[in-house]
Amino acid sequence: MKPLFVALVISWACLVGGQVDAHHSFAATYLEDKAVTIEGELVQLQYRNPHSFMQVTVMEANGSMSRYAIEWSGVAQLGADGVTKDTLKLGDRLVIDGHPAQNPSDRRVQLVSLRRPSDGFGWTVPPGRAMN
Repeated sequence: MKPLFVALVISWACLVGGQVDAHHSFAATYLEDKAVTIEGELVQLQYRNPHSFMQVTVMEANGSMSRYAIEWSGVAQLGADGVTKDTLKLGDRLVIDGHPAQNPSDRRVQLVSLRRPSDGFGWTVPPGRAMN
């Protein structure tokens, strides 16, 4: 009975460990070898773990407005960089550099850096630290 129990526990740990690691597969969602820059107005901020998200409205080249989902670092990483839930305000104009989504119609971007031109605030993924 004990060997079966140990085998089940090990199997369960492997399955759970694989699922936990799976949410970090940015390459499945974003084109990490491509870069995009968008500029728009912050309309929503979700400051949370495991990743924070922003919603930004952007005027497209044809004059239409689109809403982009921007995936950012989690609370612990942002807090270590001095970014809090109050650092950005709704209505802030932001310039965001990042990696575009695999599917362009998703209008998603993995944030690499951002600037707020009104006061010069900026944030960039620190060297040697991957966004996770």
